[in-house]
Amino acid sequence: MKGQEIIHSIEAEQLKDKLPEIHVGDTIKVGVRIREGGKERVQPYEGTVIAKRNGGINETITVRKVFQGVGVERVFLIHSPRIANIKIVRRGKVRRAKLYYLRQRAGKATRIQQRFDRRT
Repeated sequence: MKGQEIIHSIEAEQLKDKLPEIHVGDTIKVGVRIREGGKERVQPYEGTVIAKRNGGINETITVRKVFQGVGVERVFLIHSPRIANIKIVRRGKVRRAKLYYLRQRAGKATRIQQRFDRRT
C-alpha cells in the first residue's frame, strides 16, 4: 500500500483548490490555454455541462454547445494545467445526472430552467 500512498500524495499536489462548485445543467465558461506559435492565449468555451465524472485528479466535465447549427461537445479535465479558469454563467435545474438526451433535441427544446437556490 506504500506505493499507492505515494501516488495519492503526488496527485494531491496537482489538484486545483479554487474551483467553483459545478453541477450538471450549469452553463459555464471554460478558459482554455492555447499555444499558437510562440504565444499563449486563453480561449473561452461556453456551453452546458451535460455530464460530470468524479475521480480525484481525473475529474472531467463534458460541455456541449451549438455552434453554427452543429452540436459540439468537449471533455475537460478539470485539474489540467490547460484549463486557465472556470466561470459559472448560470445555474441549471435538472433532475438527471447525465443530460445525453440533449443530443437529440434542437432549438428551444434544449433550454434548461434556471435555478436560483445555489450561488453563482
